[in-house]
Amino acid sequence: MSGLLEITNLTAGYGRIDVLHDLTMSIGAHGNVGLFGPNGHGKTTLLRAISGLVKARSGSIRFGGAAIANQTPRSIVGLGLVHSSQGNRLFPDLTIGECLALGAYTPRARAQEEANRERALKIFPKLSERWNQKVRTLSGGERQMVSIGTALMSSPAMLILDEPTLGLAPKIKEELCRAVLDISAGGIPLVVVEQDVEFLLELSQHLYLINHGQVAAEIKPGQTMDHADIMALYFGQ
Repeated sequence: MSGLLEITNLTAGYGRIDVLHDLTMSIGAHGNVGLFGPNGHGKTTLLRAISGLVKARSGSIRFGGAAIANQTPRSIVGLGLVHSSQGNRLFPDLTIGECLALGAYTPRARAQEEANRERALKIFPKLSERWNQKVRTLSGGERQMVSIGTALMSSPAMLILDEPTLGLAPKIKEELCRAVLDISAGGIPLVVVEQDVEFLLELSQHLYLINHGQVAAEIKPGQTMDHADIMALYFGQ
């Protein structure tokens, strides 16, 4: 395997419960990667383990050749591996501008703060229009834009998005999907958890089905897959 992010025999969970079981995958060797599968089967736990938010009990995680399993989230972000979590967990009483500024806290990001701000505002022009508006006054879709925009301010070498369109109205969902495709077109490799399989197929030809904390199926670039094929895998047919 030769991906930017390599996960080998990873086991992780909460309390006495293992959620991930000896999971192995290579991410970034073929561009973007999409993760899909039933709710509660380990997708978010996997992202949290990669980001240092959940401890690895065994196995290894390497990013750009560096061992990052059980490193601090701060040090992992400093390497350029940035996670925009599910539910856009932002500081509600900060303005859009203040939230984006927080994303540029690492030395790596501060050196590129102006360019990153221009990129984020080009992808999400609404943020510029409401620069001084507090996050708590925004809609769910607008908060998701702030969350991803803040992640872009961290100068990601790889960006992880956990269900970026979850719970959004169709029009806003379409807008977010276009924005994610724009980010990809700008050269940032993405790892995206998403229930919208059509969107995942548009974003990436490399998909993993996560089921019961393991890789249940891998779809590699070049394999012919459509929505019906994906659904058959999803439901175990």
